[in-house]
Amino acid sequence: MKKRRSLLITIPLLSFVIAVLAYSIAPALFWHILAYMAVFHFIRQQYGFMRIYSRAENRPPWSRTIDTICIYSATVYPIAYWHLSGPKNFNWFVDGDFFYLPFDQLIPYFAVVYYLVLVVWVLKEIFFFERQRSLNIPKVGIIGGSILSWYFGIVYYNGDMAFTLLNIVSHGIPYIALIWWYGNKNYQQTKTYPSALRNLFSAKGLFFFIGFLFVFAFIEEGLWDISLWKEHASVFGMPASWQLSLQGPSLAIVVGLLTIPQMTHYMLDGFIWRKSELKSQNATSS
Repeated sequence: MKKRRSLLITIPLLSFVIAVLAYSIAPALFWHILAYMAVFHFIRQQYGFMRIYSRAENRPPWSRTIDTICIYSATVYPIAYWHLSGPKNFNWFVDGDFFYLPFDQLIPYFAVVYYLVLVVWVLKEIFFFERQRSLNIPKVGIIGGSILSWYFGIVYYNGDMAFTLLNIVSHGIPYIALIWWYGNKNYQQTKTYPSALRNLFSAKGLFFFIGFLFVFAFIEEGLWDISLWKEHASVFGMPASWQLSLQGPSLAIVVGLLTIPQMTHYMLDGFIWRKSELKSQNATSS
């Protein structure tokens, strides 16, 4: 907050305004905007982690270029396939949040390029392993994991459960791990912070840390359900009388408020993975 106060105040307010205006114009417009912001955010996260795990590598620029092309191919090709092949048995958020293009004849050509990129990347990793006798396991893991999760979650399987587990759940786990690691590193041993905060980021507090996040997630989803979806009241233990009958401006405002955490996360993530800062990290480490 000391370093980024204006950013951390402005972005949530901007998120609220964008969400309310978009939903007021048309709910479909709102979901289009949110879906494509999420897609861009998901793709950039994979690139960002790949760059972090590559920062200590002693390799020429062309090797990093191949890594970049591969991580983007691993994520962009499944999204392109989704747009060209038409609606599936799952959605990013709601039905119709993507625009589908009637050019499915292009899929085989994209597939050829996709597989060629993967082959080149594998051969490149084999080459450097033979030459340096070392393997960057975290980087290979994030690229390989992205290839598998995005391909099987979107292209191979056509089910909501596979997509949710392979893309959505796996997307959130690294953030949870990073937040706990950061807190453990910065707060646990510092006596100036409250003991409750230090304990939350201790090994013994890991269970409470995860439970804390689940409680907030449960409450947020419950608020979405009583105000908009009205599908799973029994899951959240809420009586039917709690359902809110909102429409027009009041519904747009509630949706805007509930969207703040998501849209703020998407926008802030763009600053976290800024290319200039990642380059600076790589230059410093090398």
